[in-house]
Amino acid sequence: MSDTPSTSVTSSRTVQIAAVIDVVAIVVFVMLGRKSHHEDGSFAAATLRVAAPFLIALVAGWVVARAWKAPTSFNTGIQIWLVTIVGGMLLRRFAFSKGTATPFIIVASTFTLVFLVGWRMLWEWRAARR
Repeated sequence: MSDTPSTSVTSSRTVQIAAVIDVVAIVVFVMLGRKSHHEDGSFAAATLRVAAPFLIALVAGWVVARAWKAPTSFNTGIQIWLVTIVGGMLLRRFAFSKGTATPFIIVASTFTLVFLVGWRMLWEWRAARR
């Protein structure tokens, strides 16, 4: 799937919506992970602490992909996902001193692929049907 005319010229509202969806995807990933591991602690603080490396990497992904130009395109999603997962894991391991066990990398990569790229696939599919 390539950038379509509807994703080439993007309104600031579409950029904002895409950014919010991406942030929500990362936060949901962290919330589900914390819940599945029965982690305690302050909900907001603990969630932010776990999400921080991935949110930082998400911002980097947006910059690398220049996502504001075509925030809903599949190609943009792939670029954002790659930077988010690689950058998030590196930050988590080296800057935040947290684990990056192989099963975690697999689950995190799969979840973020489905959520950061999946909604863009649906968006493009819907736009093509119009």
